[in-house]
Amino acid sequence: MKLVGKYIDKDNHGSVVLIPEEDEDMWHAYNLIEANDAVKASTFRKVTLESATGSTGSSRVRTTLTLKVESTEYDTQACLVRVKGRNIVENQFVKMNQYHTLDLELNRKFTLTKEHWDSIALDRLEMACDPTQRADLAAVVMQQGLANVCFITSSMTITRAKVECNIPRKRKGLCSQHEKGMNRFFESVMQAIIRHINFDVVKCVLLASPGFVKDQFYEFMVQEAVKQDNKLIIENKNKFVLVHSSSGFKHSLKEILVDPLIQNRLADTKAAAEVKALDSFYQMLSSESDRAFYGYKHVEKANQFQAIETLLISDHLFRCNDPLERKRYVALVDSVKENGGEVRIFSSLHISGEQLEQLTGIAAILRFPIPDMEDDDDSGEDESKSNEANCSKNLKENSNDKS
Repeated sequence: MKLVGKYIDKDNHGSVVLIPEEDEDMWHAYNLIEANDAVKASTFRKVTLESATGSTGSSRVRTTLTLKVESTEYDTQACLVRVKGRNIVENQFVKMNQYHTLDLELNRKFTLTKEHWDSIALDRLEMACDPTQRADLAAVVMQQGLANVCFITSSMTITRAKVECNIPRKRKGLCSQHEKGMNRFFESVMQAIIRHINFDVVKCVLLASPGFVKDQFYEFMVQEAVKQDNKLIIENKNKFVLVHSSSGFKHSLKEILVDPLIQNRLADTKAAAEVKALDSFYQMLSSESDRAFYGYKHVEKANQFQAIETLLISDHLFRCNDPLERKRYVALVDSVKENGGEVRIFSSLHISGEQLEQLTGIAAILRFPIPDMEDDDDSGEDESKSNEANCSKNLKENSNDKS
């Protein structure tokens, strides 16, 4: 994300001018824009014009609108953010308070104005505009005839290429067709890696498969690289790490990333740190349940004792339409940081984030056990679950608003 201008005063009121440059930037924009913010961007509007003779005709004109946001929608296929709201700045083509939908796209400037930039929004802005935040981990998850080339970024898992190939079965005394099919498949996967993976940025490439497919592919790739004098593969072959997976589908990344054998190689990546934190929570919940809690009521109570060592929270909780609900989670994050705790914000598009959402989207690992937590009055828990359910309902309504 390119930061063109930043105008935020000491009261944290102000605006920023941004240009999304990569797919992940659109996800950051979606998380930054909230209800009641103001978004200014250029758009096309269909207008009806009347000539001097009284005849009318319609045409599409480009104009710049400023909308007070009512809802947002993230389109993963088109990689854009749709912002719906009312026009709040006088315009010759659009009346005041008239509804319009802005499509925020890659490489198109927009201005975002907030009444109050809280700590979560400022951290998100800094992360989005930091040029060092890039996809530093890639994975090729494969099985016979199927491979997914993925990037695991700080916010999401992106499938960049999917390779599918029909491979003849082995027949007794006749394996040549099977071998030719496998070689064609391996060649396609190798070309996908060369085309999509930037080895100047990527620190590690996971090769994962059931059985020996990954080993066969790695041997084929290195041999072909030597034959073709492909220095890109030869110089970066040490970045490939071979691991086992149950299948060649994307969901197998979940089991791959928690494999302790590869944690040292992935120690510098944010994605691995989040997966490791979630795995630590599950282990704590299993072995010492008095030091692992989830749900807002229990986590907040643990924070009152300054007991939280690591807070795990999903970014979807900050996209709730209710500003009081968002402030509650922002205040919790700020309080945990002030008390010396670590905060990890999980992306709901990331595999680890999907797992965390199954635990209400918020969990905590404690410094010391609090044994009587479960004996508290359940009324607060019911209220917390109700609030979280309402928040999730609002988000679903937003995502289905266009339909």
